[in-house]
Amino acid sequence: MQNAVEQEIDRFLHTGAHDTLSATWPGASLIERARGANVTLRDALVTDVLGRTRHATMPGGLEATDLVAVTRAKVSPMVLGLFPAHEQPTVLDVLARSVTYLTPRNIEAILRGELHLSTAWNLANLYLLSCDAEPLSPDAPQIIGLSQATTCYVSMQYFRVGDRFDDVVVHEAAHIFHNCKHERIGLKGTRRREWLLEVDFDKRETFAYACEALSRIHELGDSARARRELLSEVEAGPMPSDERVDANEFVDILRKAVGARNGWKRILQRCSPRSTARGELNEHGGKMKSTRGSPAMHASVHNFRDDPMFQRIERVVAELLATGSVVAPVDVLIGMGLLRPEHLNDWREARVHYTP
Repeated sequence: MQNAVEQEIDRFLHTGAHDTLSATWPGASLIERARGANVTLRDALVTDVLGRTRHATMPGGLEATDLVAVTRAKVSPMVLGLFPAHEQPTVLDVLARSVTYLTPRNIEAILRGELHLSTAWNLANLYLLSCDAEPLSPDAPQIIGLSQATTCYVSMQYFRVGDRFDDVVVHEAAHIFHNCKHERIGLKGTRRREWLLEVDFDKRETFAYACEALSRIHELGDSARARRELLSEVEAGPMPSDERVDANEFVDILRKAVGARNGWKRILQRCSPRSTARGELNEHGGKMKSTRGSPAMHASVHNFRDDPMFQRIERVVAELLATGSVVAPVDVLIGMGLLRPEHLNDWREARVHYTP
């Protein structure tokens, strides 16, 4: 019969669910329990994954491949088409190093280094599926890429046969443009040009899919005629499955892009925010509701412990401090169960419907 700790480990391995602050874990304080639980669960995850993939190998020819160079080559045409010459080297370098391929060489370090246990669990399944190994859960998503902020994790399945118009590296790199500010990578930004690219919130998936398709069309077609024929294949084939991508609009954008001298600019023009009306705008381009007349918050250093949420917040903050020195608000929300990591990623990648 399993003891309580073994049951917690088993629950995490099979579902990804965990509670590192539970009294189940040994320790004299919340932080001590959280640290011990984090180490124990990660050790169990690594041991299980390595056990299921002990015979895993790199795809043929990939062992000696410079994967940073592979990424750079994939995203280079897109960067050259979208950015001014003086910004291209910096953006290329950032994108080339933002993609991490999950391989037998690095999987243990990645699982141990990922801040969130839930994300580590998802990455473990991503890797297991690429090795044709049984995933930790039958409900694990059947994907070959996963984005976390400005880092893209890609499985070895990427290098095997797939749809010839799919390229998850280009797709995810396209999302980084609207998630990353100029100043973050050492470029000069302005109030009107804060992000690497301004992409309309509702068009972000359309932008990424169009860039992905145009990249493959240019890679496969060495002439204008060949590219037009490839465009016809895209038009006749399956459309992007994301419900926020209008198939007709996607095809129309791609037609204009394939026929243009700089198709990347044409895609960006079609997916840029519309002119905004006068008035204060929120970060997605919608008018902000006035807060005038709203009741003021009266929390202070004297009464914050009386807040009904305080104990839950305190537990989560202790857990985060057990694994690092930074506490971000979104991490607290995830720890409290008010926000799921996959929903956070959906929001960052513009997969959440927004109504201003």
